[in-house]
Amino acid sequence: MTRVRPVAVVVFAALVAACIATFGLTIEALVDALGCAVLVVVTVTDLERRIVPNRVIVPALVVALVVQTARDPSAEWIVASLAAGGFFLIAALIYPAGLGMGDVKLAAFLGAWLGTPVLVALFAGSLLALIPAIVILAMRGGAARKVGIPYAPFLAGGGVIALFFGDAIMDAWLG
Repeated sequence: MTRVRPVAVVVFAALVAACIATFGLTIEALVDALGCAVLVVVTVTDLERRIVPNRVIVPALVVALVVQTARDPSAEWIVASLAAGGFFLIAALIYPAGLGMGDVKLAAFLGAWLGTPVLVALFAGSLLALIPAIVILAMRGGAARKVGIPYAPFLAGGGVIALFFGDAIMDAWLG
């Protein structure tokens, strides 16, 4: 799977360019580019090894909480982190074979990094994951229930969607 890494470098470079184009040469662009770096690393690791590494996601979660709270003192970051992580924790406890603890920590990171638009990230990530799930179901029928797919790449995709379009989507949802 080392073919994934050159693609990851290109994707990361494009995300950094998009952060700068969207947010300018600001601290926000830097924070968001670093958040994108976490998503790229987690995606590559999950695709290659089927894990979300604690040594990446736990420090990223802590740093996101500290940095976002320092930038914009508010309970939004911790509330979004606890809500997203808690929602996924409940799902993982109900059906442990379907969701790993790494995905729970990734959801908490997304909440700490994105704040309220984490709702968009989780929804979009779940919709993105439906695409391969439907294809696998169509190809394998009932046996598809035993097929596992790495979920972190889809959550990461949802995170990117929420980063760039989350506020607009939230505004549209809320009227």
